[in-house]
Amino acid sequence: MKTTSSHGFHSASLCTPYLLLVPLGLLAVLLVLPSLGSSHVRSDGLGVTLCRRAVTDGYSVASGADEKAVAETPPEFSLLVGVLTMPKRRERRDIVRMAYALQPPAPAGVARVDVRFVFCRVDDPVDAALLSLEARQHGDVVVLNCTENMNDGKTHEYLSSVPRLFAREPYDYVMKTDDDTYLRVAALADELQGKPRDDVYLGYGFAVGDDPMPFMHGMGYVVSWDVADWVSTNQEILRHNDTHGPEDLLVGKWLNIGGRGKNRYDLKPRMYDLNWDMDNFRADTVAVHMLKDNRRWAAAFRYFNVTAGIKPSKLYHLP
Repeated sequence: MKTTSSHGFHSASLCTPYLLLVPLGLLAVLLVLPSLGSSHVRSDGLGVTLCRRAVTDGYSVASGADEKAVAETPPEFSLLVGVLTMPKRRERRDIVRMAYALQPPAPAGVARVDVRFVFCRVDDPVDAALLSLEARQHGDVVVLNCTENMNDGKTHEYLSSVPRLFAREPYDYVMKTDDDTYLRVAALADELQGKPRDDVYLGYGFAVGDDPMPFMHGMGYVVSWDVADWVSTNQEILRHNDTHGPEDLLVGKWLNIGGRGKNRYDLKPRMYDLNWDMDNFRADTVAVHMLKDNRRWAAAFRYFNVTAGIKPSKLYHLP
């Protein structure tokens, strides 16, 4: 469903080892690291893949073809997925990384999708040391200049920082999502294919009054690059201290006041919250939210047959 709205409130191909040259010392690296290198990643024919090197540059949706074919077929668009998380959720990040890495391929030439985990400043030395290891191993860490929070400006800092951090090679779209959301990247790429590249605001539309979607639910939403760039330069947001409160509602408020994000797309019911009984999964899911514990992640993996391809071995006996 597409609606156009201007409602207002009251006024491929190289792993970049230079990306995160992380020494074994800890705090220094986290002040430098935020993924400032090129966002190109070598495709390995998987849906969302890691480069096969010790230091990588995030994940990338592969074309489902070999590297030569990928090189000859530039993607139609690029998407940055920022997964907002916190340092102590290391186990969750490992699960989310696997969830992306084991997904099926997108159609050839459709999209390049880079996935990065987004933090505010890391002050605890233990967290800093362990996050340094993640940065060195995976290369998918971004540390912003803010105090860690959920609804006190982190999303604004993320959207504001992206145009500067990736200025040399802008993305077509920028997504904010959470570490309790299972995003099916190929399904999202299919939704974005053919959409405009500017003034886009896409997600789970939240109705208020007569407006079908003045803002998108915080489980995950996509804006086009120009919208993120507008947020980064809009001083009115900071002048009115309008970054503190429910982050998804505030993003919608900024765009409504500024007349931005007029190309709005509601992905309900393909984006949804998992219910208490965990029995409302959909085969056409784009994103399922509220995976708050391992039991819920396991249910998602079972439903979507994530482990269906495991090879038999005498070394393990799994149901």
